[in-house]
Amino acid sequence: MKQKTPTRAEIAVEHTWDLEYIFKTQDDWQTAVESLPKIIEEISAFKGTLSQGPEQLLAYLDKNDEIFTIVGKIFVYASLSYSVDTNNQEVANMHGQARAIFGQVSAANAFGQPEIIAIGFDTIKEWMDQNEGLAKHRHSFDQLEKQQQYVRSAEVEQVLGMVQDAFGTASATHGILANTDFQFDMAVDQDGNEYDITQGSIGGLLHDKDRELRRTAFENYQDLHLQYKNTMANALAAGVKQNVFNARVRGYKSALDAAMQGTHIPEEVFHNLINTFKDNLPTWHKYWDVRRRALGVDALHEYDIWAPLSRNKPVVPYTKAVRWIAEGMQPLGDEYVSVLKKGALENRWVDIYPNQGKRMGAFSSGVKGTHPYIMVSYTDDLFGLSTLAHELGHSMHSYLSWENQDVLSYTRYGLFVAEVASNFNQALVRDYLFKTQSDPEFQIAIIEEAMANFYRYFFIMPTLARFELAIHERVEQGKSLSADYLIDLLAGFYKEGFGDSLDMNHDRTGIIWATFHTHLYANFYVYKYATGISGAHAIANKIINGEDGAVDNYLNFLKAGGSLYPLDALNVAGIDLASPQPVEETFAVLASLVERLDKLVDLRN
Repeated sequence: MKQKTPTRAEIAVEHTWDLEYIFKTQDDWQTAVESLPKIIEEISAFKGTLSQGPEQLLAYLDKNDEIFTIVGKIFVYASLSYSVDTNNQEVANMHGQARAIFGQVSAANAFGQPEIIAIGFDTIKEWMDQNEGLAKHRHSFDQLEKQQQYVRSAEVEQVLGMVQDAFGTASATHGILANTDFQFDMAVDQDGNEYDITQGSIGGLLHDKDRELRRTAFENYQDLHLQYKNTMANALAAGVKQNVFNARVRGYKSALDAAMQGTHIPEEVFHNLINTFKDNLPTWHKYWDVRRRALGVDALHEYDIWAPLSRNKPVVPYTKAVRWIAEGMQPLGDEYVSVLKKGALENRWVDIYPNQGKRMGAFSSGVKGTHPYIMVSYTDDLFGLSTLAHELGHSMHSYLSWENQDVLSYTRYGLFVAEVASNFNQALVRDYLFKTQSDPEFQIAIIEEAMANFYRYFFIMPTLARFELAIHERVEQGKSLSADYLIDLLAGFYKEGFGDSLDMNHDRTGIIWATFHTHLYANFYVYKYATGISGAHAIANKIINGEDGAVDNYLNFLKAGGSLYPLDALNVAGIDLASPQPVEETFAVLASLVERLDKLVDLRN
């Protein structure tokens, strides 16, 4: 029997997100696009005038916020439409047009930062004392002052803005290949039933109890990536070269230096994470042994990493998941919970179920003036619940930032703090489920889900961060990146993490880099997932333990959005991610889960 993934048209409207909140129709979207040339002319008219006084500078900043609000809505509408229907050529064209628009606007606005720097920051500080509206931008000016040595002339900045669209081609090509052109061989279960493999369905297949279904799904998924390894390696190499080019043009020491200084995070944060991860690999080795024993297999394989450990897999429909998430988040108060529930159940923040052409993964997106939108491919289990809790953490972070910050740039926050909010929700909901679901098999299911999340955030992401550092350093040394080199490099890092506890297939594991068609193009992006889960558990522990002021501190962190430097924002929540302590503390949580699972497996056996 063949199990087909529904088409986009077959998904009920109430299970899709409400994009009409942004634009009623695609014609309205096109009207907004057509309004941009006039607005670009208005922003360009400020060129050469910013030194005229505080009122003129504020007028420019207000116009800047206006245009990027419109561009943000244009881009979000197009990208969300494309994410759930990548086979639709009309929305694919809209997505490409939106990417080009962003580059055009950036190029037109390139004069801004050089002119502000030329005014002099002592003068700007005097102007802020005179003008209350300008003073609201104090943090933005401080950021620019710290980065001024890396800002180039208006002409160079214009060129860098103009090439943004072209520089997106490598990642876009990789994504089109993976999300649109790939037609995977069917997965087959032990009874001969066939199942579609899509980017939206692969996760569910790998979590299935049927080992043959998992094996064929994993192998067919990886093998198609291997078939196109050279194309994808060429795309990734282009992305890395672009990162290195941008860093050198701006005068950074390296791509890593550009990524860290550009986000105002000390480089030692990256190296602390990697070193702490390598020190704690024995915890992972023990987990693989416990998992093998729990599954009752002689040898653990990659397709067993997500296999169900509980004998009675909990069924958690979407509405039940929302209820449990809301109950788990109750320590944050009624207002937080009410907004979350309405968004998930009434206001159609969430695009819920898999369909053909829906891109892989899950995410939260949006800008001030839209809903915080969530894309998932929900499965009726604890994994679906946890992914939803994660993305609702992002969305509530955005919602509270938008509600509490007036300056547009302050409504946006970086991934370094974003992944704290998402993983925090998962930590609190798991704690709630541990306390309310006493059945041993359910407890095993909770740990199973938690370990799958830790595997992604605290194993895959630090491993990819090591990989990312190595390939950037190689390009910076003038060396090439071939597909076989990339596969061998990543397979070696994975082998360290698996130890002798998993019978690893070198090529199918080594090609995992090709399955990340966005993450590895964002210049040292992936390490932030691991620091994020670390910050999340350190904060969650404070709230779970009833520490005075912990809830208010955390909510203030969410409301701060991008109005503070990342480490300062997290200090508001009571943690210091410049130190390895939150990472060590989270490895302690991981170790406690492995110990708990070990005991439950012993009791069951």
